[in-house]
Amino acid sequence: MSKRDYYEVLGIVKSASAEEIKKAYRKLALKYHPDRNKGDKAAEAKFKEASEAYHVLSDKGRRNNYDQFGHAAFEGAGGRGGFSNFDFSNIFSDIFGSDPFDDFFEGFGGSRSRRRSSDFRGSDLRYDLTISLEDAYNGKREEINFSSSDKCGTCNGSGAEPGSKPISCSTCGGQGQVRSSQGFFTIQQTCPNCSGSGEQISNPCNECRGMGKKQTKKKIFTNIPKGVDDGTRIRLSGKGEAGIRGGGNGDLYIFVSIRNHNIFKRSEENLFFEFPISLTDAALGATVEVPTIDGGKAKVKIPAGTQNGKQFRLKGKGMPMMRNKSYGDLYIRAITEVPISLSKEQKNLLEQFKKLEDSKSNPIIKNFFEKAKRFWKN
Repeated sequence: MSKRDYYEVLGIVKSASAEEIKKAYRKLALKYHPDRNKGDKAAEAKFKEASEAYHVLSDKGRRNNYDQFGHAAFEGAGGRGGFSNFDFSNIFSDIFGSDPFDDFFEGFGGSRSRRRSSDFRGSDLRYDLTISLEDAYNGKREEINFSSSDKCGTCNGSGAEPGSKPISCSTCGGQGQVRSSQGFFTIQQTCPNCSGSGEQISNPCNECRGMGKKQTKKKIFTNIPKGVDDGTRIRLSGKGEAGIRGGGNGDLYIFVSIRNHNIFKRSEENLFFEFPISLTDAALGATVEVPTIDGGKAKVKIPAGTQNGKQFRLKGKGMPMMRNKSYGDLYIRAITEVPISLSKEQKNLLEQFKKLEDSKSNPIIKNFFEKAKRFWKN
């Protein structure tokens, strides 16, 4: 059986925007989700078909491949175009959240249990770290100082005064949710009093005032790996804000910035810089020493007749690549420096050289003026 066109599945035109694609999928996903259609295999098939279409069309790269090659772009083992083992529920969760029917109609979603302690997870934190290019090359162990909440030591994060216990919420009766009728439907929503925990703290902890956490200053050490680039994000699991009422900690994200270097310019794993050479070295040739990011030197042979802007490559002298042992390259661009202030003797020598110059020794100049003569003639 041939597969339907993904645009047809979602009921959209090929020029549809990302927001239109998302809107169309939301409508179909809510209509055919298995939680609303218990035991309905046809609805389940339509839900998977819509999710597959959204998975492809919501990503710019996959959409371009589909527009160019159709279903053949994703054909693979399994007989379902490469989606035979795909978990379509993940797509639905990405858009609607982990439990989309918590605050929806009870008749469709069924009864829901009270919120788990993981629902009270603490917030993630961001820390901006600026390092030098040399640190990015070598890697380093960095001390991070920041302020964050931590679990209250007095109540061990429960929010209740030691010796007391939370009681059942008087608003929802410990269910974590409240219900109200609107016409033929019963709407089930998270309890506004206990935020879905089903519990109230009758005797709050004096130390944290019932929050189960306290603000504190923290100092941690983390390893900055070799090869980090500007914008690299490092995740430290469980180092963020403490959760409330026993919820887990959030994560700490370190965003790395690299300071501008006074010699080297970086592009991914490669390094670049401009190296000035004298007029005589460019004409006669020379061997020069140039700096490398590891703090050392490298010898570069400048051949006779090197033109301004000539680029030289030093293999493996660039930045280390993260997750492997390879290195980028160092590119050096020769910039010929023309002397500004000349002594009388230098001027005399250059004038003698000018008299000895032959047009053959300057093929670029000769070629240009030949083109100019033809232009003027025309």
